[in-house]
Amino acid sequence: MVQVKAKVWEEEGFLNSAVVKILGVLSFIALTTAGAYIRIPLPFTPVPVTLQTFFVILAGAMLGKKLGSLSQFGYLVVGLFGLPVFTGGLYGFARLFGPTGGYLIGFILAGYVVGWLLAGTDNAGFAEIVVAMFAGLVTLFLAGTLWLAFVMHISLYSAFAMGVLPFIPGDIIKLFAAATIYQRLQGRARTAFGE
Repeated sequence: MVQVKAKVWEEEGFLNSAVVKILGVLSFIALTTAGAYIRIPLPFTPVPVTLQTFFVILAGAMLGKKLGSLSQFGYLVVGLFGLPVFTGGLYGFARLFGPTGGYLIGFILAGYVVGWLLAGTDNAGFAEIVVAMFAGLVTLFLAGTLWLAFVMHISLYSAFAMGVLPFIPGDIIKLFAAATIYQRLQGRARTAFGE
């Protein structure tokens, strides 16, 4: 009888853990979507200012490398298959092959990089968190810039000028805000999501 109860408790703990992880992934799909709707179009580039990068790097930190990248993959899949989650309420495969498609792939890579760099650290210092999130942003912008140059048939310098430079001031603010939030919540995040 005692063994049966212990087994039930273990299964319930596993289910609770799985539910928490699923909710974490779904939450960051929703947050990345919300970030897409907070947008400022710029007249000289097809890449708008959004709040998405904030949620992408926070997803990697909070959820870890697997779940963080999974949340961004989930966001991409939801948008590719018909829900208007991309910037400007757009959706579909055309977004992936358009000028901003590299950034969408970069979301997945950035989530993984941030989570990977913070893996196994239960009490990361603020500087360590900033470095991990900065590496995630570099990864994201690298993917976005390379694709932007390819799709628009422009030089890497022009793609960098259009797809990175205008976003540096805002992303520095987002980076420090995300790092501050994660530093305060990292213990809970590690307990909930386990990476």
